[in-house]
Amino acid sequence: MHKINLSEKLSLIQDHWNPRIAGELNGQLIKLVKFQGPFTWHHHEHEDEMFMVVKGRFRMDYRDHGSERAEWIEPGEFIIVPRGVEHRPFAEAECEVLLFEPASTLNTGNVEDEFTRKELETI
Repeated sequence: MHKINLSEKLSLIQDHWNPRIAGELNGQLIKLVKFQGPFTWHHHEHEDEMFMVVKGRFRMDYRDHGSERAEWIEPGEFIIVPRGVEHRPFAEAECEVLLFEPASTLNTGNVEDEFTRKELETI
């Protein structure tokens, strides 16, 4: 057992949209990532995802049955995106985020593009 300092670990990340594994429990991964700009529209067939803002803020965009909506997630807040919901994170400025999701979760879900990371580094 050892404690994890989120600020210290996030300071090691110099790129965007490239999650790093900070911990694991019960088949779930705790990932740290920096957002900036728009991500890919995608959904996850079998996994829910939790996004918690550590520093900065981001907007979660949703598309459902032809309608779109958006919600800003501020520091200290988190949001859970249920499986099957099409979504896209967007950050106007750099944002530091903690993700909590099953180990099987691919960051781009049902889409493979330049943001897809199949192998994650542990920090």
